[in-house]
Amino acid sequence: MHAILENSMADERLRERIAASVKGDVSNDAAVRKLFSRDTSVFEKTPELVVYPKDASDVSALVRTINGARKDGISASITARSAGTDMSGGPLTDSVVAVFTKYMNRIIEVGDGYAVAEPGAYYRDFEKATLAHGRQLMPSYPASKDIAAIGGIVNNDSGGERTLEYGKTRDYVEEIDVVLSDGTLMTCKQQSKEEVDRLASFDTLEGRIYRDLRTLITENKERIDKARPHVSKNSAGYALWEVMDEDGGMNLAKLVCGAQGTLALMTRTKLRLVKEQPYRSMLVVFLNDIEILPEIVRRVLPFNPESFESYDDHTFGLAIKFLPQMLQQMGLVEATRLGISFLPEVGMVLRGGVPKLVLMAEFSEDTHQEALFKTGQARAALKDLNVSMRIARNEQAAAKYWKVRRESFALLRKNAHGLYAAPFIDDFVVPPDSYPEFLPKLNSLLAEYDLLYTIAGHIGNGNFHIIPLMNLQDKKVRDIILELAPRVYKLVLEYGGTTTGEHNDGIIRTPYLTQQFGKEMVHLFEETKRIFDPLTIFNPGKKVGGTFADIERDMLRSI
Repeated sequence: MHAILENSMADERLRERIAASVKGDVSNDAAVRKLFSRDTSVFEKTPELVVYPKDASDVSALVRTINGARKDGISASITARSAGTDMSGGPLTDSVVAVFTKYMNRIIEVGDGYAVAEPGAYYRDFEKATLAHGRQLMPSYPASKDIAAIGGIVNNDSGGERTLEYGKTRDYVEEIDVVLSDGTLMTCKQQSKEEVDRLASFDTLEGRIYRDLRTLITENKERIDKARPHVSKNSAGYALWEVMDEDGGMNLAKLVCGAQGTLALMTRTKLRLVKEQPYRSMLVVFLNDIEILPEIVRRVLPFNPESFESYDDHTFGLAIKFLPQMLQQMGLVEATRLGISFLPEVGMVLRGGVPKLVLMAEFSEDTHQEALFKTGQARAALKDLNVSMRIARNEQAAAKYWKVRRESFALLRKNAHGLYAAPFIDDFVVPPDSYPEFLPKLNSLLAEYDLLYTIAGHIGNGNFHIIPLMNLQDKKVRDIILELAPRVYKLVLEYGGTTTGEHNDGIIRTPYLTQQFGKEMVHLFEETKRIFDPLTIFNPGKKVGGTFADIERDMLRSI
């Protein structure tokens, strides 16, 4: 009882200190804290305090206050949060959460080829503003783009359905303004060797970061280069292989992007934009023989599809089963049109012809004729493989396939009562050439467990999303998460893959970094964290220091 009272008094002293130092709001209300105890992962952690900073100076003041409290023996840390759509537990904490969506949500500027935004800006608003400025967009948006925010997209180095052609968020980050662990402000961007030399000469935290990080990367270059996953996308670990160029220049934005707020707190970012191509058509392939999947991918990729997606027979069947519920979410006209368009697929299911995989290669061009021409070329390239194919001539015709790809799992979740979406093997990447061997082994492994799940993925670059529905109130079910994940990751790594392509490490995958990279590389990650954040003020337990005990302790017990 005495310890509980002491902790309560410490929390109140911390609240008072923070409230006196920032212009924004500070709350320890139980309902507010509960609101920020969840993201879309399998975890729940309730923060002691919720802070809504108003600007960068507020973020700096918050960091300095936490530092002062730590010196006075009050245990505290800061975890940044934007929209809370993370699937790894990344924005969860039992200390102080800084929520950016309330005040720091501005789209500051949209120019020709770039936009500047704060971390709390929702991507839907960001995209609306950029498309209005000459049909520009940042194409690395995630599937959750309608509810995700810029802070999470940058800090997770997100990538979605257009990543195949355009790359991930790291490819579009030009600058990131951050608050360092001593409260100072810094702009992370490309710096020449001469500028790095100048910055490294200063006796400041920024100077020490440039100096020590340059030494770490230079002295361990061979190990870092060897550790880099040889797949098209990766969000595991710290991207040390991205920081230094051959001339000795450094770009810390490439490191902060994807670091999940563990190195510094982002206050705004400048993002490169591309011109959107307005016309699309899609080649749909219904595949029953996965042995020829790598050959299909090899033949389609030279035609430069904007996206190359897939979903499996579980997903296809569920979409048909729950088609009425899917249509209920729409207006009458749209539901009627979409329902009629699904009749061939319903017939396919009734005849027992559910394909093992549905592949969607979408091509975008400046004219409708060019998009159709590319789609036709891709179809012709597959003709001798004797696979079932259809061409969706425009976005309206392709809408039903995107509907299944994007929403089938949400439908399953809503209709499977008492079960919870459990993303714990949800984002691995393997080389496409490995499909004939890897996929049967994966299916055999999953078949050992009584799981209800769907598989969808970015088939063009080997990124798969498996999200089972599970009763997390059952300890035996929770034990499956700790038992199955390392077995899946062992298989993924045997084929040269990575544990996460775009969802990041968070609570759920940080303990597996040693399995993927080895102890020596994880030590370099720990040194990177120490260089930026020696007192572990920022988002502890993510990227560095997370344990399997954390996974077990913080897993949801109720839904």
